[in-house]
Amino acid sequence: MPDLRIEPVDGDAAAALLADWRYVHNLIVPAPSSVLSPDDVRERARRNHLEVAYLGDVLVGCATVRPPAGNPSVATVIARVLPAHRRRGFGGELYARGLAQALKLGADLIETVVLESNQDGLRFALAHGFVESDRYLLPGDSVPFIDLRLNSVV
Repeated sequence: MPDLRIEPVDGDAAAALLADWRYVHNLIVPAPSSVLSPDDVRERARRNHLEVAYLGDVLVGCATVRPPAGNPSVATVIARVLPAHRRRGFGGELYARGLAQALKLGADLIETVVLESNQDGLRFALAHGFVESDRYLLPGDSVPFIDLRLNSVV
């Protein structure tokens, strides 16, 4: 992807990367239960693989890979792209990188999660072979989250 720069966010990442990841996450997942503080993002960066994507110097999106856990080993891959940058392949690039990272970490199954109001995200997940496995409301939320599973990756 020309000019797409993807930066890993780790526990020691520059404050700007943490802030950009947080901005994208909170814009795309505005559910009251899921709005993250700077401390929340630092904690997530310690336990998950986070990345931020830029087109040149313009913020485009972010991604999360929750490492595999359980038996079978299930990893969660989430790609988020700001609305102004959708349908240009950036989500596909973030997703492919996340999927590769999850498989490298030993995942047997891949899941993702999408807020029901994010119809673009839901269409993206379904178009990439995910199927709905659960739908639920978190305390304080009025819009459900949808868990989806990719059954054909490995």
